[in-house]
Amino acid sequence: MGAAAPAAVLVSREDREAREGSEAHEDREAAAGSATAEPSPQALCEIAVRAARGAGALLLERFQGGEQQGVMSKSTPTDLVSEADLAAERAIRAMLAELRPEDGFLGEESGGESGSSGLRWVVDPLDGTVNFLFGIPQWCVSVAVRDEEGSLAGAIYDPCRGELFTAVRGEAPKLKGPSGERALTSPLRDELSTAMVTTGLAYDARVRAAQAKVLARLIPHVRDIRRFGSAALDLAWTAAGRFDAYFERTVKPWDIAAGTLICEGAGLAVLELPEREDLPWGILVAPPALCAPLLEFVDSAD
Repeated sequence: MGAAAPAAVLVSREDREAREGSEAHEDREAAAGSATAEPSPQALCEIAVRAARGAGALLLERFQGGEQQGVMSKSTPTDLVSEADLAAERAIRAMLAELRPEDGFLGEESGGESGSSGLRWVVDPLDGTVNFLFGIPQWCVSVAVRDEEGSLAGAIYDPCRGELFTAVRGEAPKLKGPSGERALTSPLRDELSTAMVTTGLAYDARVRAAQAKVLARLIPHVRDIRRFGSAALDLAWTAAGRFDAYFERTVKPWDIAAGTLICEGAGLAVLELPEREDLPWGILVAPPALCAPLLEFVDSAD
């Protein structure tokens, strides 16, 4: 006599569709309720999670499928966008339009749209596009919701590792992954010489040349520097203690809306880097004790 089929196989398609339909109905009811009352930050975070996971699943399927289609350049020949970016943003936008129709929206690929609720979703559907296109598993989906005070809730999802970073303003951020769930509290290193620092580079060659001078000045004074190509994941990993500090110029709101909230919740300071000659605006994220010594090296093009 053959072995019994696994329980999951015994769930009919009709049962599965009914359950999924019920879950979708509950999400719509929750969203409708929050639209008529003050929305719960936790409920908004759950919507961010659903959006990030949904887009992440779509992207992972394409990533594992090999060659990407519809690749175009944006600001420079090295600044790429693919049909995968566009499809992921369309999926997120459609979900938010259903669950939070009165909210505004700002996406990397489709631009902005105003709303009437006082909330705005800020979305990077695929942060790390060049990595994605080259088959490098270092990319993510970033979804945040902002009010007049800044980021209120957000999620960063790394489909390749199955890691989900979430944050709600005023609460400890969390990392949920294959090994379980834990609160994020970054180790507050206070010695620059032992700090592992991560950064990113601009697409513009002139700005890169100025950034190279900054890196040459900084490298002798830190443990080491990493450049992995996804600002949102750099921020999430800094909050998780995998890096001690992060700085980058030319970042956009969708790159950092969720990540800075996660870092602040983990006890890190988030500072602006003013525009300096060939160096555009940027941010520095670090333990408070490292901010001043890092600024001496990164806040100048000389």
